[in-house]
Amino acid sequence: MIPNLLDKVWIVPALMASSFLIILFFGKRFGTRATAGIGIVAVSLALVFSVCVAGQWINRVNNPPTGEKLAADVVAANGLTPQTGANIIGEVEATTIESGETVDAGTHAMASSESGSMSEMSNAEMGTASSEHAVATEHAATEHAATEGEHGGEHESVPPIVRTTTWFTIAGINFEVGTLLDGLAAMMLITVCIISLLVHIYSTEYLHGDIRFTHYYAFLSLFTASMLFYVLSSNTLQMLVGWELVGVCSFGLIGHWWEEKKNTDAALKAFLTNRVGDIGLILGVTITFFAAGAKSFNVLHINEYALSGTANTALLLVGALCLFGGVTSKSGQFPLHTWLPDAMAGPTPVSALIHAATMVVAGVYLIARLYGVFFAGLGIGSSSLHYVAFIGGFTTIIGGLLAFVQTDLKKVLAYSTISQLGYMVMALGVGAWTAGVFHLFTHAFFKACLFLGAGSVSHACHHTFDMREMGGLRKKMPITHGTFLVATLALAGIFPLAGFWSKDEILSGASAGQENAYTLMLVFGLITAFLTAAYMGRAYWMTFWGEYRGHAHPHESPKVITVPLVILAACAVFLGFTNFPKSFFGIELPGGVTTRFEHYIEPTFAFPPLQHAEFTPWLAVVSTILAAGGLFIAYQYYEKNRGPHGLTQRSKVARAGYTFLENKYYLDVLYTDIIAADTKGPLARAAYWFNTNVLDGVVNGLGTGARKIAGFVYRDIDQLVLDGIVNGSGSVSEKSGQVLRHVQTGKVQQYAAILFAGAVVLAGVFVFVI
Repeated sequence: MIPNLLDKVWIVPALMASSFLIILFFGKRFGTRATAGIGIVAVSLALVFSVCVAGQWINRVNNPPTGEKLAADVVAANGLTPQTGANIIGEVEATTIESGETVDAGTHAMASSESGSMSEMSNAEMGTASSEHAVATEHAATEHAATEGEHGGEHESVPPIVRTTTWFTIAGINFEVGTLLDGLAAMMLITVCIISLLVHIYSTEYLHGDIRFTHYYAFLSLFTASMLFYVLSSNTLQMLVGWELVGVCSFGLIGHWWEEKKNTDAALKAFLTNRVGDIGLILGVTITFFAAGAKSFNVLHINEYALSGTANTALLLVGALCLFGGVTSKSGQFPLHTWLPDAMAGPTPVSALIHAATMVVAGVYLIARLYGVFFAGLGIGSSSLHYVAFIGGFTTIIGGLLAFVQTDLKKVLAYSTISQLGYMVMALGVGAWTAGVFHLFTHAFFKACLFLGAGSVSHACHHTFDMREMGGLRKKMPITHGTFLVATLALAGIFPLAGFWSKDEILSGASAGQENAYTLMLVFGLITAFLTAAYMGRAYWMTFWGEYRGHAHPHESPKVITVPLVILAACAVFLGFTNFPKSFFGIELPGGVTTRFEHYIEPTFAFPPLQHAEFTPWLAVVSTILAAGGLFIAYQYYEKNRGPHGLTQRSKVARAGYTFLENKYYLDVLYTDIIAADTKGPLARAAYWFNTNVLDGVVNGLGTGARKIAGFVYRDIDQLVLDGIVNGSGSVSEKSGQVLRHVQTGKVQQYAAILFAGAVVLAGVFVFVI
């Protein structure tokens, strides 16, 4: 009998954090094999634990809690006091309908929780709280009804498992730290742990003999722990901590080979670019904290507030846009995507981990976790265009186009990641929550396969990623070739691989939208389907077909590299079926085998009621034709040497377009040569001139003036006036004394005469003056 692990999910990140500490303090003593073994054992245990947690969550969804158990979970999710929770549970147990049917505990508990919270408020707040209570109760009932209708009564609303403890207290406000486990978090646990485990194993060969092997594995464990900590966070402040830890780890791993300046430059670029977006994230966390009314960072509370109908929509809009600033940098959205291709300077296994399951998907996860804020703030349920959806769709295009002008295989995959992250953000922006998260899930495996496949090719080709020095590798590296081909087709969205199902859901969501279709986003998605297949076809044929153009002697990589590739390729084949549609080209399938991903992963608590688009046959056909067309054109151009070769030499327009793409839309020029260079150059010189000539001039002028004033005071006032008065009075006294000395003769008659004269003068003063 497996114990209940849902309450102990904190063990998963704790395992990886322990691995980091052990490797950090004892890794060099143990040796490289033991160091790698510690990391592999830790992530293996974390994966086993995560699988058990996911299994228990599935069982919870299939057998949802009711009555007292459901009420207790809702109380914990809302962060209420034990006494309030006990009152709610008592009410739920005592509340029945006359027919004998028990009142839904979830709805009742949510309504009661609002009432219990109101009891702690002051009388001045009661009026506002009462109206909010009514709206919240109505929303809870509506949400629950919508959930049942959406899932066809398959299961009721299932609250997540929330366990918290007080972190610190300021001004009477308790700041908590804890875990929030639901289907989304369980899915992320498994995804992160699988990719991390394969990267740990793969790295034993890829970084064999590396001078900082211990440092690498320590950071790898901390990177995994940070991402796991982030996805399990129960509040936005805790998410911010995990977010920054992920950024610090990526900085250390991207710059792992810091002896080369380009690597340190890439690490600094990633770090600083992300700091720009993180300012928005911090502002967003602060705004939602105060907007929620109760001064709470609690994720569920913030989502409930946003969806309550009484929320301040202006604050939600500003908060959502600020939060999206963090998403823009971390998840490589236009225009802060420029750091991501340069991050290829790090070891290839790190690139796989960053691009598949950790750093770059943190932003997508942020939108998915705080979806209530984005949904209500941006009007996703009713608008047909808004900033987040547009930026996501636009990013898919600009990332795909840039992939065509890359000769570095890893950079092709990096720009592909930018494009696919745009796909995910666009999906969340059009209200296709499940489709966006499903694409995050499937993309993680085939993109990790592609990156590790690129590393395998480099390992065999004298550590180069230049596709111009490759070619003809399909015969020399059959396993690497086969797995890379499968992952390429999955990324291109070819039926029946995983990418086909997740991409089709996104396109269907854009075509149906919520109340309005996102037509422009659908166009972006279809264009990207063609571009993805075309640039991946180009990379595939340049790498594995034709004649070998390099100078090494390529051979198949060892099993420690190829086995992870096979596992990931198998996932790229089968994982798409986890959300198989209810109807496929008119064929109705049993409900127990369809939309399983949606059923177990999509939240039903503090979550907006979404419209789920059905499988759209014509869209599936069109997108597949576009993808096949992109692959065919790439085959004809790069393998058969057909097409307008040399067009950039013949056409000024084509040459200008190619140069524009080659310079990455001149965004690096804008950031580095204009903003940064001007800050360090003309602006710095202007600031220095201002400091030297204005500020220093004022200070020096004041000093000079003070010195001159002091000289004037000393010379003219002190010496001439004050000293003159003092010296003059002394001289007068001295002379007067000498005169008076002659007056003192000792004769009484003279003294009487002088006295009489003085009396006369004094009498005259009294007579004429007074």
